[in-house]
Amino acid sequence: MSIQAEMEESVAYTPLQRMRHSASHVMAEAIQEIFPDAKFAIGPAIEDGFYYDFDLPRPLTPEDLPDIEQRMRRIIKADYQFKNDHWPREKALEYFRAKGQDYKVEIIENLPDAEVGIYQQGNFLDLCRGPHIEHTAQIGPVKLMRVAGAYWRGDEHRPMLQRIYGTAWATQEELDQYLWRLEEAQKRDHRKLGRELKLFTFSEDVGPGIPLFYPRGEMLRRLMETYVRETQESYGYQHVWTSHLGKVHLYKTSKHWFTYRDDMFPVMKGDQEASEDDGYILKPMNCPHHITLFKTQMHSYRELPVRYAEFSTLYRYEKAGVLSGLARVRSLTQDDAHVFLRPDQIQEEFNKAVNLTLEVFDTYGLKDYWVRLSLRDPQKKADYVGSDEVWDSAESALRGAVERKGLKYEEGIGEAAFYGPKVDFMVRDALGREWQCSTIQLDFVQPMNFELEYVGEDGQPHRPVMIHRAVTGSTERFMAMLIEHFAGAFPVWLSPVQAMIIPIADRHQEYANKVLEQLKAAGIRAELDTRGERMNAKIRDAQMQKIPYMLVVGDKEAAADAVSVRLRTNVDLKSMPLTQLIERVSGIASSKSMEL
Repeated sequence: MSIQAEMEESVAYTPLQRMRHSASHVMAEAIQEIFPDAKFAIGPAIEDGFYYDFDLPRPLTPEDLPDIEQRMRRIIKADYQFKNDHWPREKALEYFRAKGQDYKVEIIENLPDAEVGIYQQGNFLDLCRGPHIEHTAQIGPVKLMRVAGAYWRGDEHRPMLQRIYGTAWATQEELDQYLWRLEEAQKRDHRKLGRELKLFTFSEDVGPGIPLFYPRGEMLRRLMETYVRETQESYGYQHVWTSHLGKVHLYKTSKHWFTYRDDMFPVMKGDQEASEDDGYILKPMNCPHHITLFKTQMHSYRELPVRYAEFSTLYRYEKAGVLSGLARVRSLTQDDAHVFLRPDQIQEEFNKAVNLTLEVFDTYGLKDYWVRLSLRDPQKKADYVGSDEVWDSAESALRGAVERKGLKYEEGIGEAAFYGPKVDFMVRDALGREWQCSTIQLDFVQPMNFELEYVGEDGQPHRPVMIHRAVTGSTERFMAMLIEHFAGAFPVWLSPVQAMIIPIADRHQEYANKVLEQLKAAGIRAELDTRGERMNAKIRDAQMQKIPYMLVVGDKEAAADAVSVRLRTNVDLKSMPLTQLIERVSGIASSKSMEL
């Protein structure tokens, strides 16, 4: 956040944000007590908390936080009033210069106002537009979370400051719930579970942001992609395949080159060394390729809509600082689809795309989501391709389709793609965190860029409309969300290993192998634990691996052609015939139920 933005956005604070912003000032007063020569930067409220940036005589450590917290509680208890005043800018400059507060001076110098806001509580006076709560005692339970580094104004060439993050809530119960969510999020972290469950890894030898999938991870990918592939086909999509490379001129025609050039990998040699347009790049997006497929053939109005879908690996040069496990990678696989249709088919095709999306969400057990209608920013029209008339038509058509479908939505100004408005489905996981997953984009621009045509009922050429559509978006990102949503305990149909066979002793290996063969023949993904560990240790390890069923076999089970079944939840189903177990697992898996 810029300094100007922080000063301006503070006026829109909600009551909870005002309290958190006030807590940041109290934290600054506590810091001033410890470090009288501290220099203060900014301290806004943020999502779930607040922070303040300081220039201090020594580095802070986690051991400093309890002392700062204790001082904050004393200041809060003292019930100081937050006093507001307005000073002429020259008076403020003189005051903060005399105090050696260089960062406050710089803020004032960059503000256009003749007067600046001043707030004081207790012994701390700060430059601030507010608003704040009335008294420090109105601040609820506070917890300081961590210390981090932050460049002044986000500029790596400016001083590195120390940032203390904290959180504040109206009640202790809310604070406790928030801290529980954080702890649970750490347990569910897909990077941690990815290692523990042997799903994926990263290697510096291969390169950051390029995931490598173990057999279980590959199986999970395959299950996810196969399900979406089959569901798409039931909605009339045809799957295509396009290369991992494309010529630069293709992305210049689509205008992606001019918007996303910095996010693409460098140009590789082409057939003509001197021509940039003739050079190749790793494919960063699919739409120009699918458009090319459509354009190679003549299409009648009767054929439309034409629906192309592809699970394609794309390559984007994300900066190292934003890479985050599977959630942000440099090689990603997208369940991308592009529909070419007549203008009169927009509503029907939009409904199909929504129905497909919601069917997939329902299967995955994702019930909590909301819809964002992403529109262009009218103040930044230069960031978008296409005329006002085209954009007005596209936005009107998409808004109408959303409303006629009966979707409740929120507008996202400035969230549109550069070529058209879109509908984004924002999914909340089991901890209430939001993930952007599905998107449906309406595009009048790319058909113009590529001069697409179809033969109309009148025998004349007409321009089609495009819908860009992704159900789960990036396979990697969606997998990251599923890992954290299910805490690694996937539904039976999605579990890479559905059953672990555990022989009690070496003499039971022969029967265990027979069970394994029968399970595999029935299409059940099973493994056999042949290690020389004790039975209880094998059960515990299988539970840690989140495997749905542990099948213990010994003398009694071998004699009865049965298995002793224990669930990963530690529920003991006792002994049952192997045929009954197969019927149970197969039925639950085929129905894609959330049951065990």
